[in-house]
Amino acid sequence: MKMMYCPYCSGQVTLKPCRNYCLNVMKGCLANQADLDSEWNNFLDAMLSLADRLEGPFNFESVMDPIDVKISEAIMNMQENSMQVSQKVFQGCGQPRPAQVSKRSVREGGFAARFRPYSPDARPTTAAGTSLDRLVTDIKKKLKHAKKFWSTLPESVCTGERIGTGDECWNGTAKSRYESVVMGNGLANQVTNPDVEVDITKPDAVIRRQILTLRIMTNKLKSAHSGNDVSFFDMSEEGSGEESGSGCEGPQCTADFDFQPTAAIKPRVVVPKASGVDSGADSGAAGSPAGGPALVLALAAAALALLAPQS
Repeated sequence: MKMMYCPYCSGQVTLKPCRNYCLNVMKGCLANQADLDSEWNNFLDAMLSLADRLEGPFNFESVMDPIDVKISEAIMNMQENSMQVSQKVFQGCGQPRPAQVSKRSVREGGFAARFRPYSPDARPTTAAGTSLDRLVTDIKKKLKHAKKFWSTLPESVCTGERIGTGDECWNGTAKSRYESVVMGNGLANQVTNPDVEVDITKPDAVIRRQILTLRIMTNKLKSAHSGNDVSFFDMSEEGSGEESGSGCEGPQCTADFDFQPTAAIKPRVVVPKASGVDSGADSGAAGSPAGGPALVLALAAAALALLAPQS
């Protein structure tokens, strides 16, 4: 805000900031984000290594392509050697019993309507409409372009029409050349930043967690690249299973699996009410397993007192 709009106060609304001044401001404002760069690049390198694997012998699309040819060869081999194969099957499994085959109406189109001829020139495609090798090539270009994103972010902002040229620029105080030295990237290099006051003793907690997450993901990708099984935990699904695991689905489960914790913890003992007894005591006695017998004894004592002869 200071860099972009302070010239307005002196009436110089068209004055743009000097490039080096802009760089120092952005390096100070993005000091914590610049520390992501190292782990970010390691993460991208691990992704590129996996992409290279998909272009080589581990490309499952190239493995799946000739399956139809292999199946066709197997069928032809079975037809050419049907007698020998049948004899071996009958010897091991016995003679098959004749089965009655029911006649079924053939729909219009029959086999041709459900299956289309396969052309070897037509590569199988994904849902996006492109084959896997094209997708891998495209993602590799984007990953390489994203490297050093955080360290070059100030240069990406302070370029083009956003900044002034030569002495015709705003240096933070006036329309003049910017004389201060441009700081380095990262939080530790902002100690002497002349334009942004940065407390290097208080790193951003969110950025530190993101750095740790990138480091963990990089290790997982490297482990997968080495052929090890890797499990990923999706944070977006956390808490989504709070109602799952009941083992029963459908409306028929309502009556069979209607569990009430309060009823199990506090069994209710029903006792007949008598006149002269406060109805509020029923709720207190019902909350205890021993409340019922105690109330019966109290009512018996009251009845004996009433039936006793008067002196």
